[in-house]
Amino acid sequence: MSALEPTLKKRPEFINVRVRRQDGPSEEPYWELHKIKYEPELNVITILQRVAAQAKTVDGKAVAPVAWDCGCLEEVCGSCTMLINGRVRQSCSALVDRLLAENPDEIVLEPMSKFPVLRDLMVDRQRLFRGLKRVKAWVPVDSYYNLGPGERVLRDTQEQNYPLSQCMSCGCCLEACPQYNKVELTQKDGESDEEFEARKNASFDEGFVGAHAISQAMLFNNHPTGKAIADERLTALMGPGGVATCGNAQNCVAVCPKEIPLTTSIARAGRATTVQAVKNWFDK
Repeated sequence: MSALEPTLKKRPEFINVRVRRQDGPSEEPYWELHKIKYEPELNVITILQRVAAQAKTVDGKAVAPVAWDCGCLEEVCGSCTMLINGRVRQSCSALVDRLLAENPDEIVLEPMSKFPVLRDLMVDRQRLFRGLKRVKAWVPVDSYYNLGPGERVLRDTQEQNYPLSQCMSCGCCLEACPQYNKVELTQKDGESDEEFEARKNASFDEGFVGAHAISQAMLFNNHPTGKAIADERLTALMGPGGVATCGNAQNCVAVCPKEIPLTTSIARAGRATTVQAVKNWFDK
């Protein structure tokens, strides 16, 4: 017997799946109801595959398959994030038996609300990655020749860094954050692609950078090579939409599928930016 089976008082014959669909960017969303045969130990990705294979609603209307995003199917790529029964989570690790125990009537699937919808459950996460670029969330290197063994990293530092390194840029923390608001722009008539991209990035840079970017800044500031540009990351976090914008709702840490201590990173960033501000003042 599966460990999940006791969570269901009675196995249903069918599963009702309600999907919030949208045919394209800026199109009006609408709801569809699908019904598929119950099987034990399904996840939401399998549910969507069954819905796609069936290609018809509960009333028999033929429809196009629901569009969604996924890659690894094992909670590593972060691309299958969506709202499931009103809560943001990874659809590959959202198990149907547990969802039915929460709500036996139906499973409700919606795209994330903080990012522009491309189609159905697929969203445009450009702003998420723009946040990582704002804080230079990488290790800078000058070349590819052998630089030697590098600085020794203490075990305590390794244990502090490892949880932060598990971030998969899934966007769960951003969806749950009350300070992270949706930015959706459309290209104007006569506006070039380059002009539109610049305007979009400028708009992204005005908003809250997000817990994911703050945590990655703290990760690379604690890296033997990454700390070489620690002041640049902290200066970015001191600007508009930086760490001071955080309202300490702590929703981010509650929904993180990797249980990353995001609020700890935010607290560390707050202290570090204060120190950096004092340093900047004396350097004038």
